[in-house]
Amino acid sequence: MKKITVLFMSILLVFTVAACGKQDSGNSSQASQPSGGDSGAEVIQDTSGQPDEVPAEMPSENSGAEKETAGEKTLVVYYSASGNTKTVAGYIADAVNADLFELIPAEPYSDADLDWTDDGSRVVYEHDNPDNRDVELVETSVAGWDSYDTVFIGYPIWWGIAAWPVDSFIETNDFTGKTVIPFCTSSSSGLGESGELLAEAAGTGNWLEGERFSSSPSEEDVRIWAQGFGL
Repeated sequence: MKKITVLFMSILLVFTVAACGKQDSGNSSQASQPSGGDSGAEVIQDTSGQPDEVPAEMPSENSGAEKETAGEKTLVVYYSASGNTKTVAGYIADAVNADLFELIPAEPYSDADLDWTDDGSRVVYEHDNPDNRDVELVETSVAGWDSYDTVFIGYPIWWGIAAWPVDSFIETNDFTGKTVIPFCTSSSSGLGESGELLAEAAGTGNWLEGERFSSSPSEEDVRIWAQGFGL
């Protein structure tokens, strides 16, 4: 009886050791299994909790377009006696996406005032008496003037020079650091020295050679000229 009990205990011990060995072998295999690569099963890692991950609905600080920087700004300043220069100024503004600023005399010129064939008209009197060409304007200050890089200056030609209502604007503004481009309208006269005389009166700015347009130029011609400056 004692021998049987010893034999039974021996068999039980063998089975217990075998079972433990099998379990340890399985745990060892699981611990050495790679987290990816050629292990046979695809390993999907949950990275949603990683601190450096940006949620899909929240763009990162540097995503998207860069901050908009202020581009060059262009202004078209003009005096128009009969509407021709105003039309050209509008064409230029549309062509180069510029702002407009009209010079308006505090005492507007009537049709009779502009009759250069009448020796008694206002323009003839002012022409013959230069001291009376200082025409007061409703406004000579442009909001945000310092922000404009390029300024077109438009006017009709009077006796071969720029119509003098523009003089007050030229003399009261600082053109330092600005590119200035004169343009004029006339039925027959050319640009002459009008641009050079205005540049001399201004004393500052980089004044380019201007352009003369007829009383009714085509918008296409004006556009081609204006866009030729690469603005």
